[in-house]
Amino acid sequence: MRTAYVITGTTAEAEDAAQDGFTKAYFAIGRFRTGAPFRPWLLRIVANEAKNRRKAAGRRPTVDLSVAEERPSGDTALSPEAAALAGERRELVLSALRGLREEDRLVIAYRYFLELSEAEMAETLGVARGTVKSRLSRALVRLRELTAGEARPDV
Repeated sequence: MRTAYVITGTTAEAEDAAQDGFTKAYFAIGRFRTGAPFRPWLLRIVANEAKNRRKAAGRRPTVDLSVAEERPSGDTALSPEAAALAGERRELVLSALRGLREEDRLVIAYRYFLELSEAEMAETLGVARGTVKSRLSRALVRLRELTAGEARPDV
């Protein structure tokens, strides 16, 4: 569902796109290449469904990406100051992600949110592995550019 959420920008649309994508994958399972990795094949179907939904809506989404907060407990819990700084850092990154093109958001989300390998990303995106490396590199440069002016030394 995270893939659909990155594309559509809303939880409701992402849930619908994921559900429709899973349904389409179920009916297309006969076209799945035996021996090929399943996850990239499924992610591609879900991503295409999310893109189709966004286009059909005739609007550019306002993506409200969220990254789950890590909430350590006990002796490893963050101090209130450290927790506030981590929250600021997370908001800075999420704000910058919203400013990226869809292609850049997808490649970053696949790598760092979904933790796909380069091979899985290449399969999902339908591109060569070298293309994945260059897209990810360019997306990270753009992300750094967007965060460079806003970053504070302590964030």
